[in-house]
Formats: sequence, C-alpha cells, structure tokens
Amino acid sequence: MDSLLRGQIGYALVPMIARGAMLGPDQPVILHMLDIEPAAESLKGVKMELIDAAFPLLKGVVATSDPVEACKGVNIAVMVGGFPRKEGMERKDVMSKNVAIYKAQASALEQHSAPNCKVLVVANPANTNALILKEFAPSIPEKNVTCLTRLDHNRALGQISEKLFVHVGDVKNVIIWGNHSSTQYPDVNHATVSTCDGDKPVREVVADDKWLNKEFITTVQQRGAAIIKARKLSSALSAASSACDHIRDWVLGTPKGTWVSMGVYSDGSYGIQSGLIYSFPVTCEKGEWSIVQGLKIDEFSRGKMDATAKELIEEKELAYSCLS
Repeated sequence: MDSLLRGQIGYALVPMIARGAMLGPDQPVILHMLDIEPAAESLKGVKMELIDAAFPLLKGVVATSDPVEACKGVNIAVMVGGFPRKEGMERKDVMSKNVAIYKAQASALEQHSAPNCKVLVVANPANTNALILKEFAPSIPEKNVTCLTRLDHNRALGQISEKLFVHVGDVKNVIIWGNHSSTQYPDVNHATVSTCDGDKPVREVVADDKWLNKEFITTVQQRGAAIIKARKLSSALSAASSACDHIRDWVLGTPKGTWVSMGVYSDGSYGIQSGLIYSFPVTCEKGEWSIVQGLKIDEFSRGKMDATAKELIEEKELAYSCLS
C-alpha cells in the first residue's frame, strides 16, 4: 500500500502510518513523501529517521519534491500541504494560491496514481481544496475524494467525555455537518454515551441544553484557534491521528452501530446542495462510505446546517472565480 503525504502534519503522520495506525497491524506500506524544493534537505532527514526507526511494516520510502514521482502508483493520498493565510492577505488571495496548488496536485494524481486511489485532503480550506482536486482529476471517482472533518468529530467526542467524566470510547455518533471551518455544526442530537444501564442519549445524560447549544458548539468550532494560541503552532498530532482514523475506517470499515464524520461529495442528502464537499455522518464497509439516512433534523440544526452550506457555496464561487 503506497501513501503520499506532505508538510508539517506529515512529520507527525508518517510514524503513525509506519506503525500500522492507519491501515492495521498486518498491512505493509511504502511511504511517498512530497515537499517543496526548499524543504528537500529536511525531507531527506525525515527519510533517514524513518529508516532508523526500523518499522517492521515499512517496506520503502520515497522522499521527493517532484509531484509525478510522489504520486506514482499511490493507493492513498493524504494531502496535508497548502498555502496558509498570512497577515494582510485577502481571502481570495489565499484561495487563489490553494486553487493553483490543488489543480497541479490533481493533475499529478490523475495521471500517475493507482486505479481507485483514495484521496484525503487535510489542508485548509479543506472542503474546497478537495472540490478543486475532484474537478481537475475527473478519472478519480467522486466518492474517492474526501476531506478531513474527523478531527472536529474527535474534538466533539473529547468535549462530551470531559463534560461527563467518561472515557472517550464510551461516547459515539456525534456528527459534524458542513465545512471544516468555524461555521461547522457539531451535532449531539443522535449521539449516545455508554452507561451501566446501556446506551443513553448524550443530551439526556448531559442535561444541560444551554451548554450543548452554545459553549460546546463554539468550543469545537474554535478548537483549532485555541490550540494555536496555546502552542503557537497549529494542530499537528491530533490532525495526524484523525487522518489515520479517517482512512482506517474508510478502508477497514466502521464498527456496527457507529458512524463517523467525513467531508464527502454531496448527493443532495438532507437538503444540502449537490456538488459540494460537505461533512456528513457516514458508515463505511468494504472500502466504500455511505451517508447515514433518515436522521431527524430539528429547526435549530436546520439553521446551522444551512449556514455552513451557504459558506461552502460562497467558497466554491470564490474558487471558481480564481480559475477564470
């Protein structure tokens, strides 16, 4: 199994993959690492470290600044490289930079990746970067292009477990709807927590609607900014771990009775405009994801889901204006 990765999160991610956290303890891997030319020497150092760690599952390492070489034969592409917004930059300037990056990456994947390559976009704006990549890699099936909202999903699980003083593994079926941005909607209306009396609705056990409808939502929405304030660096360890979770569940399947959040190509489910990369609750089986259907959506949730969809529509229009 060949994987392609790039950038700061990549440094946290590669040892996790090499240890089997992404694809399981029995799946050998060949890592293809891509970075920009000025970082080539540093990337060589990462390759040396991977060799020195003597991971039993690691069957090979490619370290390169050539997208063609990096994409050659990859089965899974984790796209963690992007252009960050800098002080004084307009939103369109950032979008224009990322559109150019993902258009080029799409071309390399389209021509050189393995058939049925699975793509996970992590770099922000993740949903719209994934959409651009999909547009310029038409031979990659739309169901194979996704973006990371599992980090937000895991953050939501973590906040509920902290509130209830329970193990995070006892909480399941939160949902992240929409964009991987501060408009995302962390939804607990269908989430449950395991108790000595069986699974109970999170809303019932927390018994604090004010917290769930306000502080919980804003904490998850703004967690990335809080980590930057604390660390002076963006999330790397948690993002890498969540990327492993995303791919592992996609490839190996979700546990029975459990769903996860993934940014996927909308088919119009839950009234969300088709043609957006939008985060939905999904289950995975045999390498395929399916949107969970039939969940009841209340008025509060509807407003939040539509607001984040509106932002994605605006981002899509901005991205397309950068192309013209």
